[in-house]
Amino acid sequence: MRLARATPATQNSVMAAQTSSFGDFAPPFEIREPRGWQAPVVFNSPHSGAVYPEVFLRASRLDLHTLRKSEDSYVDEFIAGLVEQGFATMQAYFPRSYVDVNREPYELDPRMFSGRLPSFANTRSMRVAGGLGTIPRVVGDGHEIYAAPIAPEEALGRIDYLYKPYHRALRRMLAQVHRRFGAVILVDCHSMPSTGSSRDEPPRPDVVLGDRYGASCTPALTFVIETLLQDLGYRVGRNKPYAGGFITEHYGNPANGYHTIQIELNRAVYLDERRLVRKPRFSQVVDDFAKLAPAIAAVARDLIEPCQAAAE
Repeated sequence: MRLARATPATQNSVMAAQTSSFGDFAPPFEIREPRGWQAPVVFNSPHSGAVYPEVFLRASRLDLHTLRKSEDSYVDEFIAGLVEQGFATMQAYFPRSYVDVNREPYELDPRMFSGRLPSFANTRSMRVAGGLGTIPRVVGDGHEIYAAPIAPEEALGRIDYLYKPYHRALRRMLAQVHRRFGAVILVDCHSMPSTGSSRDEPPRPDVVLGDRYGASCTPALTFVIETLLQDLGYRVGRNKPYAGGFITEHYGNPANGYHTIQIELNRAVYLDERRLVRKPRFSQVVDDFAKLAPAIAAVARDLIEPCQAAAE
């Protein structure tokens, strides 16, 4: 399987690489842990992957640039420097148009496939209906990805070799941090198109915080992030139009010390959405994420103090 990679340094240029299987995705994702933890906080970027298998590009009716419009372009760069500050990070290298880890494992659209799906596939979710299941049928602006139906085995292979290992690694890391500290915060980082598909949708804010309407994390976490971002000049909304996807819902369990929040940054803040080129404000956004991390750490320390006191 050949890969085409859209690299930050070359913008839309393509670099070729060789790999023999899904398992050689060189690598499919990366976890970076700090040498010294400042607090039990993990920053995740599941949708910024920009490595495109050539076989996928050949099967697509879309060019690489159009496929890339589904990416959370360069969001991984917002969190890259946080490891040196004492926080863990995780990022996917495969693109969300290839397999989307922010979905249930088997949200699959039967219209996409040349054969029958397994009986356990969820074919009726709202995300499947919109074409944005685990194996997406469309890119974010509604363009059909595939020129012809694909084999169900292809979808199941992507899930087995990319989706499942990603979640096993994320779940293992969160459990380890939770055992060490007594609580853990997962910050799931995304970007959103500046406009929605409906003309009736109001203008989107600069940032949308998704906490599943208070179900996925302590209210203090949402409040602290919202307040700091507003102080930095961002217009901030909560839960509309994004309340948090599968990752936020699945890993957020505040009663047991697992707190998850989704941050959706409006792409118009930092990106030329047509050309997928960084705007001058990009470096400021990187600096603002660096300011955000200590504020989240303070919330985390407040969460773990009762656990440490109980242990003593």
